[in-house]
Amino acid sequence: MRVSSHGVTVVALLADPDAPTEIAQRMARTLPDRLADRSGQGRRFDVEVVSEPFTAGTEDLSTLTRRVMDRGRKGNWDIVVALTDLPLHSDGRKLVVDLSHEHGVALLSLPTLGGFRLQTRARQAVEEAVLSLAAPQVTRPEGSSGCQPLRGPFVRRLAPVHPGQVGEEEIADLRYVVSGPRGYLRVLGGMVRANRPWRLVPGLSKALAAALATGAVATVNSTVWTLATSLSTPRLVIAMVGSIALMIGWLIVDANLWHRTDEVSPEARKRAALYNASTVVTVGIGVMVCYAGLVVIDLVWALFILNDRLFASTTRTPLHTTEYWTLSWFVASVATVGGALGSGLESDEAIRAAAYSKREQERRSALQDDHGD
Repeated sequence: MRVSSHGVTVVALLADPDAPTEIAQRMARTLPDRLADRSGQGRRFDVEVVSEPFTAGTEDLSTLTRRVMDRGRKGNWDIVVALTDLPLHSDGRKLVVDLSHEHGVALLSLPTLGGFRLQTRARQAVEEAVLSLAAPQVTRPEGSSGCQPLRGPFVRRLAPVHPGQVGEEEIADLRYVVSGPRGYLRVLGGMVRANRPWRLVPGLSKALAAALATGAVATVNSTVWTLATSLSTPRLVIAMVGSIALMIGWLIVDANLWHRTDEVSPEARKRAALYNASTVVTVGIGVMVCYAGLVVIDLVWALFILNDRLFASTTRTPLHTTEYWTLSWFVASVATVGGALGSGLESDEAIRAAAYSKREQERRSALQDDHGD
């Protein structure tokens, strides 16, 4: 077991800025006690959180592992667990965690833990990685050191997580990956979670202002009243879906969010498809949150501003709860289209900042610089 001179195993959580750092800081509050309880024999652990962009400029596993090793030597830590919100790949599969027992380092890719219960799953993964790295290594007859596979709830609850192949020249000696349709959906959910799609609405101030202005004007327009009361539910649904799709498409095209690759390998194409799927889902969730907010705001505005007699005389329909709801629903669709037009006033950088995590923004900026060169 790796133990410092004072009898305490010092564990460093080297985290990328933004979400990984927040996750590391939260788990660091309870991690020392949990590790001590699980390891037994009076062992003690000290956990430090270091926020650094260690993934800047590369997604190569060997390069990242060397960076983590070098940082560990400078920090004089016993164990280093690195956390990133970038999806990492190994032989066409999505990496969950790489461990090097010889050097006492682990590299954890958070998106492969999925989009739900991320804090709990990340803590379980870090616990298993630290305990595995801290355990005494078994020397096999042929002289090679053996490392125990990860155990406990980390592997059991994270199916389809399974051991991955490690090359002879690689630094890691134990690897876990995800694969298959369930693994794809898990990584996609994790990427969307890392992007925090709920930040899209407040991040697009000009588009939101245009949508609110459009909704406010449309609510007091008699032609809109007549259209809303005459449309059937299927047409209202079509208007809603069409406006949301228009907003999603406009944001992706206008801000150049679609990921293109010049590589022709199947692995590169699958990777590009995964990035694009995460973009569509991220923007889609953000737009749907915006749409729901517009419905509520338009409904409140209609309840405040509409005159039931004027509405009834114009549309020949009494203004009841159904009419309020139908009008707000239709106006939200109209306002979403106005928001799509207003998003053209936003800079590409503002849209990317609202749609992507900090790591993903840097990765895409680096790709654009490479294409520009």
